[in-house]
Amino acid sequence: MAITENAMAVLKQRYLIKDEQGKPAETVDGMFRRVAKAVASADAAFGGDVQDSENRFYDLMTNLDFLPNSPTLMNAGRPLGQLSACFVLPVGDSMEEIFDAVKNAAMIHKSGGGTGFAFSRLRPAGSAVNSTGGVASGPVSFMKVFNAATEAVKQGGTRRGANMGVLRVDHPDILSFIRCKNDTSQINNFNISVGLTEKFMQAAEENRPYDLINPLNGQVAGQLNARQVFNTVVDSAWRTGEPGILFLDRLNRDNVVPEQGEIESTNPCGEQPLLPYESCNLGSVNLANHLKQENGRWVVDYDKLGRTVSDAVHFLDNVIEINRYPLEEIAKTTLATRKIGLGVMGFADALLTMGIAYNSEQGVQTGREIMAFVNRRGHEASRALARVRGPFPLFDQSIYRDGEPLRNATVTTIAPTGTLSLIAGVSSGVEPVFAYAYIRNIMDGTHLVETNGILREKLESLGLFSQSLMAEIAEKGTLAHVDSLPAEIRRIFVSAHDVSPQWHIRMQAAFQEYTDNAVSKTVNFPHDATREDVAQVYRLAWKLGCKGTTIYRDGSRDQQVLNIGKVSGTAPAYGSILPRPRPTVTSGYTEKVKIGCGNLYITVNYDEDGVCEVFTNTGKSGGCPSQSEATARLVSVGIRSGIDPQELINQLKGIRCPSTIRQPGLSVTSCPDAIAKTLEKVIKARQSGKAIPQLAGQEKKRQESGLCPECGAKLEQESGCVICRSCGYSKCG
Repeated sequence: MAITENAMAVLKQRYLIKDEQGKPAETVDGMFRRVAKAVASADAAFGGDVQDSENRFYDLMTNLDFLPNSPTLMNAGRPLGQLSACFVLPVGDSMEEIFDAVKNAAMIHKSGGGTGFAFSRLRPAGSAVNSTGGVASGPVSFMKVFNAATEAVKQGGTRRGANMGVLRVDHPDILSFIRCKNDTSQINNFNISVGLTEKFMQAAEENRPYDLINPLNGQVAGQLNARQVFNTVVDSAWRTGEPGILFLDRLNRDNVVPEQGEIESTNPCGEQPLLPYESCNLGSVNLANHLKQENGRWVVDYDKLGRTVSDAVHFLDNVIEINRYPLEEIAKTTLATRKIGLGVMGFADALLTMGIAYNSEQGVQTGREIMAFVNRRGHEASRALARVRGPFPLFDQSIYRDGEPLRNATVTTIAPTGTLSLIAGVSSGVEPVFAYAYIRNIMDGTHLVETNGILREKLESLGLFSQSLMAEIAEKGTLAHVDSLPAEIRRIFVSAHDVSPQWHIRMQAAFQEYTDNAVSKTVNFPHDATREDVAQVYRLAWKLGCKGTTIYRDGSRDQQVLNIGKVSGTAPAYGSILPRPRPTVTSGYTEKVKIGCGNLYITVNYDEDGVCEVFTNTGKSGGCPSQSEATARLVSVGIRSGIDPQELINQLKGIRCPSTIRQPGLSVTSCPDAIAKTLEKVIKARQSGKAIPQLAGQEKKRQESGLCPECGAKLEQESGCVICRSCGYSKCG
């Protein structure tokens, strides 16, 4: 297997079975064999050749031609057995229904899944509550309850809880919802999207009012100017990247079982619209592995791609058979529709190999042709399964043009493939390459320049490759500023930020044309993009037939004071940096260290956002408790103000105290040195995946500044989520 060092680190930390000491108890090969064996076992119920399927599924994954979603890799063949990534839960307008949804979401997060919710059924803030005589607090306040519950569930240390929150644009509380994440410290376990209707978009185009509807009685509760509301969505997205937008009428236009209800929400990344209590399992074909040389140039190997798609549909349908669903209602709804979501990854890498620019007519047409083929062959494979296994129970022949039954209500979805593409060592989903070179931080403080393999091979073939050139590219991740490179190379090897927003949307629309569900795609904007630039892209997404979209303006979540110097070239003003408040509840790690005066007890405390404080106690041995306490307090304030803990460690390590000089053989040179070494030990343990209890994350300020909180490398934005391609860290919301 062509597993990279980065992929191996991610697999060891998050996917491989571990022993009681937290060490991997299976190999990567063993993981794939475990998954293949478990998934193939479903064939027995249909008279299939289980061993043959196991071998084909094993080859499919070990060759990195196809990978299923993360819960399948983690849980197949293990006691938990929950294999789906995507769920949608209903939120009804009663206290019982709301907290049932909270409980159900906790069960899903615990099993490794992500949840989508529509809060559109909740009565608006200020409405009367008949049972108590009080007033309702509205959807946004209850979203905070869901957010807090998500914090309490850590998904076994392998996947972080993620949610999608949707509110219809005609809900009376829509303005407070649109702005609810303008403060990026709030509701941070949610991606949010506004559910737009065709009627609203038409009203926005014509600059006229539209009706707000009270969900309690369906009556008109007021009016707002559609264009002003649209501009409010644009403004918030321009500021923080949220909310995204979903075109609800289009989701329901393609709802193949409308008698089962209305589609109100999607999974956390927006690509999988689902009915209430429905789940879906996803997988992605690695397009970079489906090329061949023909007449001296690289082209898509459609014969191989067709075989892979057929096997992948077989695989994903088997997953439905062996899946252990977290709730009985989810099992019932899912088995009635049997939705799967087969997508692609490595598309940008495939274009590079073929010498096609992402932001070109040829690039868009290539994407359209590939997805048309994947969708067609996927449906053929689903029909073939239906002939043997039967169609999905709610199949309605009148909905399908050709009338032949399908095994699966939906077959294709374009997911972001964050960690999957990292494991496969290819570009993510249908996104362009985010960066062609970046600095990777190593544990001992050294740095290496990581280079895109296709670019490296191209430059080496032309005699242009050098480490100094790669370092120059790594400064911005792009080739656009490197004038020494040939223009043709710079034209083809474009990064996400070299691609104009219009080309991002055109590519998304090309894939959406042949995708049953939706396309997860981030439209990247430069930092100096205007609100009108964002508005134009939203309008273009509507006109080109997209089902929704997410935008991210470079640095838009990078506006905290600590980063102003980087953005504007000036230092932050005195008095402008304030530490975040100390959390009410923390978890900690305590170490006893022998110092010259006796024992020093050092506690490093964490909350859900990372390291938040350091405490010291000298016990009964005397010493200088005031100095160690002062050091710990200043370290705590510094960390909560966003200073990289490593900088504090560097300042404190090596400070010497006369008492340690008098007692040779000690492992520390002073109380400050002991504090630094304990803090460093905890952080390094987290980075290396070692099991230290209650370590929940790293300093949130790093992530907000665009850096990975675990290793400090550059984060990539994907459909409301971030992923580090250096260490595999990912988070949605």
